Amino acid sequence: MQPSETTVDPAEVAKFEAMAAEWWDPHGKFKPLHMLNPCRLDYITTQIAGEFDRDLNAPNPFQGLRILDIGCGGGLLCEPMARLGATVVGVDAAARNIPVAEAHARQSGLDIDYRFGTAEELAENGEVFDIVLNMEVVEHVADPLAYLTACQKLLRPGGLMVCSTINRNPKSFAMAIVGAEYVMRWLPKGTHEWSKFITPDELYTLISNAGLEPVDRKGFVFNPITWGWKLSDRDLSVNYVTASIKSA
Repeated sequence: MQPSETTVDPAEVAKFEAMAAEWWDPHGKFKPLHMLNPCRLDYITTQIAGEFDRDLNAPNPFQGLRILDIGCGGGLLCEPMARLGATVVGVDAAARNIPVAEAHARQSGLDIDYRFGTAEELAENGEVFDIVLNMEVVEHVADPLAYLTACQKLLRPGGLMVCSTINRNPKSFAMAIVGAEYVMRWLPKGTHEWSKFITPDELYTLISNAGLEPVDRKGFVFNPITWGWKLSDRDLSVNYVTASIKSA
């Protein structure tokens, strides 16, 4: 059952429902996400280790931490977090994603709590987490501030939110929409709406207004020569990621 108030955009959910079966195909519709995932994981694990004083070289370094992945899709982030020892809850508003994620977790021998639902629903139920992963979701919701406020409510005092999205400028239109959807055909046409993209300064303001303290931001930069992604302190022109803290 969905909560009475939600920031879910049904049209956006329908786009990802249609692609649900392809989540774990590295050459399918989610190929760009598979390519980006190592870079995302590098940033996420470094931020968690720094905030919670964890040694990434130790066995199960995230043991004792409860992590929520909002918009978990097929579990591309949930599974690495579980392997690092965290207790992981993956939530998605696209119902068809959940059985895909559950089946892959079983095949991988991982215990992950996958649920069909929303951030607002979890907040209404009083759920709390040490970390909220909020990756490539905020540009798909109907009300970004209300959505980020729900994410803030889900964090314990001292908790960490990692949030990534896409900048809004001519370069992001050329690369994320024209390039990815029409030229390379990495994504189905219409996956993204440029008007919903959010600039880094806008996201920092939204995060602050939601009750969190932004502490870091970096760009995800694609190199067409190496055909890979890297983190950048300066280039936030297209894909970028932020870290923010809930005051203790």
